[in-house]
Amino acid sequence: MQRPLADPAPRARLLCAVALLGVALYSAATLAAPAVLYTTQQAARPVSVAGALLPAAPLAAQIPPPTPVTLSTPVPGDALIPRSALQAGPNSTGSWAPFALPAAVLTALSASALIIWRNLVGRRREEALQPLAMFAAEGARKIVDQNVANKGKGLPFWWQYVWQLPFTQSGPRGTPLVAGDTMQIFKHNIEQIYADMPSVDGAPLAEGDLSDLTDGTMFKGLKRYFENFGSVYKLCFGPKSFIVVSDPLIAKWILTNNQCFDKGVLAEILEDIMGKGLIPADPETWKTRRRALSPAFHKAWLDRMTQDFGRLSLRMCEKLKGTTQAVDMEERFGSLALDIIGKAVFNYDFQSSMKESAVVKAAISTLKEAEHRSMTPLPYWKLPLADVVVPRQADFKRNMALINDQLNLAIASALKNRDPADIADLEARDYDEMDNPSLLRILVDMRGEETTNQQLRDDLITLLIAGHETTASALTWAIFELTQQPELLRRVQREVDEVLGDRLPTMDDIRGLLLCRLCIAESLRMYPEPPLLIRRVLDDLTLPKGATAKFEATLKRATDIFLAIYNIHHDGRFWPNPDFYDPERFLRPYKNPEIPEWKGYDPEGWKGRLYPDEVSSDYAFMPFGAGPRRCLGDVFATLEGTVALAMVLRRFDFAFAAPTAQPDQVGMATGATIHTRNGLWMTLTPRATAA
Repeated sequence: MQRPLADPAPRARLLCAVALLGVALYSAATLAAPAVLYTTQQAARPVSVAGALLPAAPLAAQIPPPTPVTLSTPVPGDALIPRSALQAGPNSTGSWAPFALPAAVLTALSASALIIWRNLVGRRREEALQPLAMFAAEGARKIVDQNVANKGKGLPFWWQYVWQLPFTQSGPRGTPLVAGDTMQIFKHNIEQIYADMPSVDGAPLAEGDLSDLTDGTMFKGLKRYFENFGSVYKLCFGPKSFIVVSDPLIAKWILTNNQCFDKGVLAEILEDIMGKGLIPADPETWKTRRRALSPAFHKAWLDRMTQDFGRLSLRMCEKLKGTTQAVDMEERFGSLALDIIGKAVFNYDFQSSMKESAVVKAAISTLKEAEHRSMTPLPYWKLPLADVVVPRQADFKRNMALINDQLNLAIASALKNRDPADIADLEARDYDEMDNPSLLRILVDMRGEETTNQQLRDDLITLLIAGHETTASALTWAIFELTQQPELLRRVQREVDEVLGDRLPTMDDIRGLLLCRLCIAESLRMYPEPPLLIRRVLDDLTLPKGATAKFEATLKRATDIFLAIYNIHHDGRFWPNPDFYDPERFLRPYKNPEIPEWKGYDPEGWKGRLYPDEVSSDYAFMPFGAGPRRCLGDVFATLEGTVALAMVLRRFDFAFAAPTAQPDQVGMATGATIHTRNGLWMTLTPRATAA
């Protein structure tokens, strides 16, 4: 007996249509624009043809392609492959590209719905067999036979011809990525999803409701899939896919083998904002800038910054002291973090915790835009005239210009007063006596590290964005959790009372604030900032099985990877009772005998350091990433968070208030970090022991 599967729901068809249209429009931006520019000028580097849903060749596939000739044009950014990968070679487009590519886009727009639609949604195949219990064995055999017979049936007749075109071919091993590498990933995904072809990577395919990933808590959707599919699985957005890794030892292998990966799609998304800053920088630029920036975070400078953390936190507390109405503590911590990072990075006091200004609004808008872009699958802002016709992008362009003006003024001032010095001399400076002890001043003065104004600007904006997000989020969630555990809150407050009293903290005081530091660490475990890291494979490789995976995934060039830090931090196999806020868990060693490959967590592993890290936990806890590209400002952020938390806990008690009168009304949402959905509204009561 046969029972046909239900026809796909109208909602699924609508989502498919939206996806097809979106990818086609994205293709128009990435393919047609170079062709238009080609008519007016010749260039220095070749066109990227990555990003299309399908190569638009159903018509061209009937004729042999012409001999490729390199086409070059000064495209400001490329969609799915690193700029360093765009090199002329056997996969470059030919002289026919200016005419074929726009035609290909139009073909994709018009033909995809007609040719691909019936294959992608519903697939119009033979009815699937559903075995009845009494004939289970026979039914199962029929299903296996039917699946074998169905392989490849979901593909259009022209499919095989498309992938013979030159620009669809992968690049040779050991060479930079080319557009064909990304297109081959698309090909394999479409064949696996819609034609029952075997997976090339071996990873199970996560299938679920799109709302799991678009409701503002993407990391929760990834966690649900992790619980269903295991530590390594493939997540597809149409033909675009990510391999999701939730195993600490596989994450360790990826993060420490830096030469095999780059930042991938994240770098492309953020390049327009951060330029060649540390986060989106290509490997060579990253090495140069990391070498220049690392010496700046020395002890003498951190001592001075700790004093500034205290002064700016006290200023915020004084502002809050007279408040009788409910306060959004997430917003207040965000303002404090902006003030601190502005002062530390380029000696500018935003005073955002005290007042609003055009510069403050521009800075906050820029921070939000960076988050927005990091969570948007299709970079619509790369479309022609997007900064004119899209209000959000027009606002961003104006705000970015205002921020750049402020940064340029700061750079000009620092250069005017440049005092060249060796690293040893910089470390010996008396920063307490300096009017401008900022990172910018150190970078400008550092002898042997000459750089351009543009690179300085990129460094500053990257530090501004990265330095703002982590601390503000960690403080928000620490207060959220502590308010729900009054006894723990009282213990932390007693520690602050005993160590600090009403003094401003020094760096030496921070070591005495152990429980306070662990509260910040536990916030970063439960609410990691960011909840996932992104990498792209530069050459074919095989991932190790790690501690919990059941197979070794084989990844092709240009495969994108999500390292699901949230999943690792919330895995009960590594952290008992992982969803409970317990700062003192970091004082207890833990080893899981069922996972001998994992070395366990050892508190002795971070002895002498300010916080537990990836080494002490064998990569089950990565508060600041890991490997060569781990966060440069980890100590800075730990000091900042500890000081700010100590200052507010010394002076106030907290209670939930409307509109978030109950903890479950706070909610969570994903940006570059984990935010509240509705703010963290609280009433503040001055403590009797505080001055």
